[in-house]
Amino acid sequence: MAIIQVLDSGTIDKIAAGEVVERPSSVVKELVENAVDAGSSSITVEIKDGGISFIRVTDNGSGIEASQIRNAFLRHATSKISSAEELHTVKSLGFRGEALSSISAVARVELISKTKDALSGIRYLCEGAAETEYSEIGAPDGTTILVRNLFFNTPVRRKFLKQPQTEGSYIVDLMEHMALSRPDISFKLTVNGQMRFHTSGNGDLKEVIYRIYGREIVENLVPITAEAEGIALSGYLGKPVLNRSNRNFENYYINGRYIKSNLLAKAIEEGYSQYLMQHKFPFTVLHFSVDTALVDVNVHPTKMDVRFTEGERLYQFISENVAEALHQKEMIPQVTLDEKASRDLEMPDKKVSVPEPFEEVRTRQFHVMEEMKYEAEKPEMQDFLQKPVWSRVKDNDFLGKNDENEVNAANITVKPEQLNLFDEKMLAPQNRDDYKILGQIFDTYWLIAFQDKLFIVDQHAAHEKVKYERLIKQFREKSIVSQSLNPPIVVTLTAREEQVLSEYRGVFSGLGFEIEEFGGSEYALRGVPTDLYGCNEKELFLEVLDELGQGPTYKNLTVVEEKLASMACKAAVKGNNSLKTAEMEELLDELLTLENPYNCPHGRPTIISMSKYEIEKKFKRIV
Repeated sequence: MAIIQVLDSGTIDKIAAGEVVERPSSVVKELVENAVDAGSSSITVEIKDGGISFIRVTDNGSGIEASQIRNAFLRHATSKISSAEELHTVKSLGFRGEALSSISAVARVELISKTKDALSGIRYLCEGAAETEYSEIGAPDGTTILVRNLFFNTPVRRKFLKQPQTEGSYIVDLMEHMALSRPDISFKLTVNGQMRFHTSGNGDLKEVIYRIYGREIVENLVPITAEAEGIALSGYLGKPVLNRSNRNFENYYINGRYIKSNLLAKAIEEGYSQYLMQHKFPFTVLHFSVDTALVDVNVHPTKMDVRFTEGERLYQFISENVAEALHQKEMIPQVTLDEKASRDLEMPDKKVSVPEPFEEVRTRQFHVMEEMKYEAEKPEMQDFLQKPVWSRVKDNDFLGKNDENEVNAANITVKPEQLNLFDEKMLAPQNRDDYKILGQIFDTYWLIAFQDKLFIVDQHAAHEKVKYERLIKQFREKSIVSQSLNPPIVVTLTAREEQVLSEYRGVFSGLGFEIEEFGGSEYALRGVPTDLYGCNEKELFLEVLDELGQGPTYKNLTVVEEKLASMACKAAVKGNNSLKTAEMEELLDELLTLENPYNCPHGRPTIISMSKYEIEKKFKRIV
């Protein structure tokens, strides 16, 4: 018979560490979150060998009282909460009290900390959860923690780490998200002695995006701000031109905490649904301020997963406001004839002196230099979590490539305002008389001249969009016209499909399907939407049935709209069809009445533009 034993504390600590410390980036995450919670305005992270051999995190926060340092390394010891009830209102990034205990169990840890009121600091060394030194030391205000030889006493764990370069990339990715989460904190990351990035901490979210992603991204951002009961949203959406093939560029934060959420991701993507093609994903940096009663962060030790008590309301709030923010901007892609033009948009990083967190004079000088460029007010600490980004951050465009003499003459004290070309949309009914249809090329595309632009319209995408908007309007007004089928189409359904059909009978009726029971598990399609007639009606009916049967969803209407998009695609004029000028004019007139004429229902652009400037460059009229 097996004997049940009580494990010793060392074994317990190593087991617990496995939940919290998965790799070097886990260590950095826990230590940086502690630094943020300590009220730091400047945080520096240094790593060597991907963080496997060396990690140092330095902050200028409140520090740890000398009498509390030993307690900080005990399991489930925290200053963030004192009872289970407070888990429902926790605002700090950390609250489990496991970080230092878990890290010290599998590494050699050195801590130096001093509070503002103390005359000296404390140096505390811990190796494999065992204290090796506790002494006084001269130190600046704040805390520095060094972690050496991670997993030195658990070789099995160390064996599964990836190459130092890969582990280091995880830390870089983490620090970029931390910087985006708190623009009011100055973050610096050094990898193997070389600075990777440094933010000023002046509170300007756009500046942080610029430092991490570059100028091209910043030039294609759409600001967003919205509020509802218990929810506030602020930040930036990337224009559809910034689409990616994965979700790695969808950044969103709940109360300052970087998370991953299928609900939030799908809500954002639904807001983009009319602007992106399938399997393409947007660039976003969004901050959500959510009532703590509506979100549970105590799900997993990594605190990356959260649960929402009113998920459907949050989903609708996000998707509707994302769609509305994008709708406010004209989304005609600009075609450049010179590939080098896009590369020229990138601005080389400036060589600046990098202040350490404790060097207050140099830090202030650096902030003054940054604010001369970005003109943002630095918010009070924790103010960032309580107010939306947009209510505190002035939306500034970045300096373009101005003539150096002009910049010097202005002494960089007055920032030039960039002309906003999208204040009035060019693709609008009031401009219709100024359009000149030049003709059709390749029996697929129209050429339209307008002011100093050449518009190129995809006739299939444009007609598909017009058809789709008509169908959507008819569906919402319950006026879709059905076409009778003679003979009817008979389909056999499973018990599950019959249940779905019964539940969503009204949806099918609204789409224009006339369905009757035909005996047993068979049903007869006696009518289909007029625009769908002759377009494989049975297949489309089963597609709608399958998607509605996937279980509870926040977007039943979206499923219907996706099928309406398919119907519009099948009914629209195709490419390689010659059209008369009168037909093009009629379709253009209808396109101009739409709220979003820029993309077909599947996200493909209906229209692109080419500037006179680009054309004249190719003909060497402009050098």
